[in-house]
Amino acid sequence: MRKKISMVVPCFNEEDNVIPMHDAITHEFTTQEILKKYDFDILYIDNDSKDKTRERLRELCKQDKEHVKAIFNVKNFGQFNSPYYGMLQADGDIVVSIACDFQDSPELIKDFVEGYEEGYKIVIGVKKTSSDPKLLFAMKKMYYHFARKFSSCEQIEQFTGFGLYDRDFIEVLKKLDDPTPFLRGIVAELGYKHKEIKYDQPKRRSGFSSNNFWTLYDAAMLSITSYTKIGLRIASVIGAISSFVAIIVAIVYLIMKLIWWDRFPAGMAPLLIGMLFLGSVQIFFIGLIGEYILTINQRVMKRPLVIEEERINFEPEKKEEEKKD
Repeated sequence: MRKKISMVVPCFNEEDNVIPMHDAITHEFTTQEILKKYDFDILYIDNDSKDKTRERLRELCKQDKEHVKAIFNVKNFGQFNSPYYGMLQADGDIVVSIACDFQDSPELIKDFVEGYEEGYKIVIGVKKTSSDPKLLFAMKKMYYHFARKFSSCEQIEQFTGFGLYDRDFIEVLKKLDDPTPFLRGIVAELGYKHKEIKYDQPKRRSGFSSNNFWTLYDAAMLSITSYTKIGLRIASVIGAISSFVAIIVAIVYLIMKLIWWDRFPAGMAPLLIGMLFLGSVQIFFIGLIGEYILTINQRVMKRPLVIEEERINFEPEKKEEEKKD
């Protein structure tokens, strides 16, 4: 029996890319010898697009009922939850997650499958270079290096989630029941032995990226609070050092005042500087600890990954089974 590859394509405001992505994936499966051995379907999961993305997806689902499925979310559930949920809903023996903007090249699908046939259950794309501005790419590189160095597990640098995942790993993801999943960290922490495919990340084919400073910050903090203890350890160490320095300075001032009682005015400046310094350190680390608490809070609340508004081209019986689960 032929194995099936499910292509999961998360999208948000990609009206000019969804149809070309369908054509590119279909082209790969109909022209590459290694892919011709597999059945395939394409599952688009739309994160509440505001343009004509859903209209185009409806057209695709109508034109290619055999290969195209779609899930429409009731709202935007973020750049991590939606792709992750889409992977859980895919029914293929193999699941490939690929961005709709063509920064993840469909041409790498055959390379992923080659790795799979070598025995790897996870084959991922790792960026060598990127079309991002040099400063942004350098900052991302520094972040990945930092996360890898201080993480409790071996993090994968320049990995965005683009890759191939065997059904066994998808079943592991289903059992996690994580309301704030960070796939990049999960692959590093729980994934099977994986193969990395290096690639040069091109520019977006069309449209604009939804990423901004806050979404990148959110991704960074989710990774740091989920997989490192460094923030809390730094807070403890700096707090101890600051306390020690403050005690020494206080003792020195006391001794000097006792020795030169009439000639040594302590003044308010040192006190104010010390108070401002310690206050700023406290505020910074209270905020950092708050990030950890926020991550804990999100996991404890156990909210659903996404809420669906509509499904297209899914088998009714399968949908009923999922509702019962």
